[in-house]
Amino acid sequence: MKDDLFAELLESVRQGGAILRGHTRPSRVFRFEDPDVRAVREGYGLSQSKFAALMGISAATLRNWEQGRRKPEGSARVLLQVVARNPKAVLDVVSAAPNKRMQPPRSGARASSARRRARG
Repeated sequence: MKDDLFAELLESVRQGGAILRGHTRPSRVFRFEDPDVRAVREGYGLSQSKFAALMGISAATLRNWEQGRRKPEGSARVLLQVVARNPKAVLDVVSAAPNKRMQPPRSGARASSARRRARG
């Protein structure tokens, strides 16, 4: 690494440390609104238990989110955003028949013989 790039990187790390310790204010702050879980669920017209099943979580977790005792984090938060913005995609995936779900790709000789059989 070139000396000037290393010096820039080192200064950036030092600034980050100062921000984390509270010695310096960050130059910008990003805020993300918490999803309105109840509004998303009610948009689907589902009960708490049915919406929880759709999301793959317990009804107790959903109640905690809706009542503000806890907040969705990580992948649950992302899934809620997908559910809110594109409900058709979520319903298509959840309602897919078990035999129509994607199968893992085959490899090796089995894959080539399966392709030959498929071509007829």
